Amino acid sequence: MNKIIKIALIAIGLIAAGLWFALPDAEDPEAINSGAMGAMFAVMYILLAIAVVTTVFFGLKKLLSTPGSIKKALFGLGGLAIIVAVSYGLSSGNEAVVTEMAGRGIETTEGTVKNVGMGLNVFFILTAVAVVLMVVPGLKKMFVK
Repeated sequence: MNKIIKIALIAIGLIAAGLWFALPDAEDPEAINSGAMGAMFAVMYILLAIAVVTTVFFGLKKLLSTPGSIKKALFGLGGLAIIVAVSYGLSSGNEAVVTEMAGRGIETTEGTVKNVGMGLNVFFILTAVAVVLMVVPGLKKMFVK
């Protein structure tokens, strides 16, 4: 099976390399409509589809075959849902931001501003949690010895 995958990857690499050299000049205004560019996008979409399908398949296989993993996954999803809910509560649909964006010619609503704020809050909370989960065990090892 590994030999087949290696041969397929070599073939895809050679096809992509050939398409790379067939690409038109960057200054060509019709470059995006060239056949080589379309073929490169097709190869990219095929590889992306293969990666997504295999990731989902093997992830679900591992999830369903390992005892207790569904419970852990549900706890993780519940924790993420709590973080999203807290982040949404902390964000505000500030009217001043909506007015400023409208002044720049970007139409937006308070709901959009609130959703962007929620996304930023989720990012900051998850980043803080990741940093704490990396630093605390290191500090614990350093001082417990």
